[in-house]
Amino acid sequence: MPLPQEFHDIAARVNNWGRWGADDEIGTLNLITDEVVRAAAATVRSGRRVPLALPLRQDGVQTGMIPGRVNPLHTMTAINQEIFGPGTVATSDDAVTMGLQAATHWDGLTHVSHSGRLYNNRPADAVTAHAGATVLGIEKATPITSRGVLLDVARAHGTDLLPGGHAVTPEDLEAAEELAGTTVRAGDIVLVRTGQLRHYLAGDRQAYAFPSPGLSLRTPEWFHARDVAAVANDTLTFEIFPPEIEDLWMPVHALHLVEMGMLQGQNWNLEELAAACAEEGRYGFFLSAMAEPFVGGSGTPVAPVAVL
Repeated sequence: MPLPQEFHDIAARVNNWGRWGADDEIGTLNLITDEVVRAAAATVRSGRRVPLALPLRQDGVQTGMIPGRVNPLHTMTAINQEIFGPGTVATSDDAVTMGLQAATHWDGLTHVSHSGRLYNNRPADAVTAHAGATVLGIEKATPITSRGVLLDVARAHGTDLLPGGHAVTPEDLEAAEELAGTTVRAGDIVLVRTGQLRHYLAGDRQAYAFPSPGLSLRTPEWFHARDVAAVANDTLTFEIFPPEIEDLWMPVHALHLVEMGMLQGQNWNLEELAAACAEEGRYGFFLSAMAEPFVGGSGTPVAPVAVL
């Protein structure tokens, strides 16, 4: 169905087109300034490092629900090969075929479009079959290091896992913010934990994929008001799936990526981080989540690390 007026009203309120100039290609990553990074570095106390990426494996999170998004296929191209002659140093090489958004990843600003447009009023047909994203490609992303804040919505609800039909609301985010004992501020990267990844970690890929809790259509305005630099969570679809409004598919994607110019991440493993934050009694940390610079890419795998 056509995008409803409710969507267009929210889009007008969160729109960042032109905010950083007509030529801008990085959107809310502009909010990660040198001052923000210095403040983020000051959050490191124990030096405890928590990895947030899923292993890249052939039996990963993809089930075929999303056409073309294949789990990594790993192939050896050389095994102990003495390429400089007998008795010389031998090498092993390998290659991989995978969807750039197969596992833990960032969605780039060309991952979705609506009404024929991309972020900053660029035409959707700037994404081509030959070159991929000719503008707004994931390679344009500046270094993604900032203060991370875990908003553990599941824990704020007193549970390990939100039910599949739970739409995470601004009220949920504020309850998790209160639990965290911190205030989300400009330039932060917010990680929203629903507990949904526990299904995948227990071996049930189908339950992980569907139905899924996720971000509500009401949350983009919350992130916009706080000038959040990027958002990631622990689900396959990021937003609630099936959608809140019947036949309105991926509206949060469109608001974040197209209107706000804000990267969003999916399939992040927040379980160890949630335990570490609860143990240390603090939910802010230094986060490194660099985008692999695939030229023309509409997304990228990422191996984030939180440093407490």
